[in-house]
Parts: sequence; C-alpha cells; structure tokens
Amino acid sequence: MFDLGWTEMLVVGVVALIVIGPKDLPVVFRNVGRWIGKAKGMAREFSSAMNQAADESGVRDLQKTLKTATNPVGSAMDGVKDAARDVTSSLSNLDKDSETGKMAAEKAERAENARKIQAATARVQAERKAKEAADALKKAEELEAAAPPPKESKDG
Repeated sequence: MFDLGWTEMLVVGVVALIVIGPKDLPVVFRNVGRWIGKAKGMAREFSSAMNQAADESGVRDLQKTLKTATNPVGSAMDGVKDAARDVTSSLSNLDKDSETGKMAAEKAERAENARKIQAATARVQAERKAKEAADALKKAEELEAAAPPPKESKDG
C-alpha cells in the first residue's frame, strides 16, 4: 500500500520528534500503532468475509473449472492422486474373506515379519558390537597389567 523504506520512516520520525516533541511522541506512536492494528484487523475481517462469500457463491468451483481448462495435465494428476487416495482408504475396509482382502492381509503380515527380522538383526548386531567392545576392554586391561611399572626419576 504505502511504499515506505527505512530512510523515509527515519525522516518521518525525525520530523515527528521536532514537531510533536519528545514528551508526547511515545503517546502519538502508541495511538498510531493502535490505529494501524485496528486497520489490519478490519482488513483481515473483510478478507475472510469475501472468502466466505466466494465459497458460498460457488466461485471456488468456477476457479477449479478454469484451472482444469487451462492446465489439463495438472488437473488429471490431481484426479489420479484423489483416486489413489480413495483406493488406499478402501483397501483398509476390504472384506477379509475376499481374495483382495486375503492379499492385503498377507502383505501386512509380510511387512510385520520384515519389521521383526530387522529388529532381530539390529539386536544381534548390537550384541556383537557389545561383545567386541568387552573383548577389547579385557585385552586392554591385560596389556596394562603386563606392562612394567613406570620408573621413578631420581630428580625428586
């Protein structure tokens, strides 16, 4: 709306300081800030009212139709995404006795088995690393015990 940069705002501030004076300047700025806040609130309220009116009048549907007409590939992809979402949501509601339901149950079982295998593999790997660390610590202790004690110097 107003294209004010920092330099223009600085000039306005200096002029306000000279004209209004340092005593009344904070009160004036506080009142200006309140006024700007009220103006922004009114603008937000107006914008939300206009969006609500557009929703009620069907402008959104018209906008979607125009988007479809101007970008048929993007609209087709949106349709494919919606269809895929519908299919995945309907797969969870399948009849358990149908072939598709049985296949979905088998897929879920395979996924659960894969998670179990991954967990078991991770546990075995962690246990192996812990054993290697314990063996390395034991060997270090043995080497420290076998090393001769440090010689005392005759300087002291």
